[in-house]
Amino acid sequence: MLQTVRAIVKKGKIKLLEDVSFPEGVEVVVTMLPKDNDRFWLDASTQALNEVWDNPEDDIYAQLLQE
Repeated sequence: MLQTVRAIVKKGKIKLLEDVSFPEGVEVVVTMLPKDNDRFWLDASTQALNEVWDNPEDDIYAQLLQE
């Protein structure tokens, strides 16, 4: 199961912003977000929405509306 936890870097160390309990030795992936977080999330969500809404499978609905 994937779990997302927000954190910041302070004095070169990653500091979690919430209390979590990870099993010992668990592997984690750290993704650095750009300073303009709002723009990052807007771009990420726009791409995801485009993938959902802009696909050939939706063409059937457009055809049904034209009939």
